[in-house]
Amino acid sequence: MILECPECRTRYLVPDSAVGVTGRTVRCANCRHSWFQEGAALPPLPLSGTTTPTAPDALSGTTKGFAPAGYAPSPTIDPTPTDEASYDAFAHRPPFRPRRNMARVRTIASIAAGLIMLALVGVILWTTAPGLAQQAGFNIGPAQSPLRIVDNPIERRQMTNGSELFAVSGRITNPSSASQRVPDLRADLRDERGRVVFSWTITPQQRTLPANGAIDFNSAQVDVPPSSKRLDLTFVGEAS
Repeated sequence: MILECPECRTRYLVPDSAVGVTGRTVRCANCRHSWFQEGAALPPLPLSGTTTPTAPDALSGTTKGFAPAGYAPSPTIDPTPTDEASYDAFAHRPPFRPRRNMARVRTIASIAAGLIMLALVGVILWTTAPGLAQQAGFNIGPAQSPLRIVDNPIERRQMTNGSELFAVSGRITNPSSASQRVPDLRADLRDERGRVVFSWTITPQQRTLPANGAIDFNSAQVDVPPSSKRLDLTFVGEAS
């Protein structure tokens, strides 16, 4: 019978007896691939009253009994049937790939996930949660502005309607050699213990201050708490 390897398509001429009627596992001598080969179909039985011609023996010149045509052994028997006792169906053979080390794969995946999470936390702390980052010990708050607040006199006077007017004025200077953006001012009134009792925001007259330039500001509020004793002026976004 003719066997054909399903992997490399190499053909072999082998005797039917090497495979048997029930079939068996064989291995290709070329690519070492193994497969189960079905046995050859038995020839039909002769009709009653007829005889099957005998095949002469090429060596002795005698006959070898009744043998169907095509069952003569070939000079070379390939592929050699595998020993079923030593056959391992799970052994690594082409075209199968080596088995993956799942523990190593899970470890690498865990490390990668941890690095991604750390990167995301860093981005969140840097962009949207500066207060949380400062509590954790990271100094990622806004940079201190080079602008300065000078000459901020305070005036408190009683109005005709009985209300008290609290007025503050001053000047914002830019001592640097480059133009600077002018943020809002925050005015905090504190009591004797330093607690903030009243605060408001002062909008500057212009948002850009040229190098070595200066602008004035002024603001007033009414009915401020009488316990206010100190005024603190800071730029919005800077620590008080």
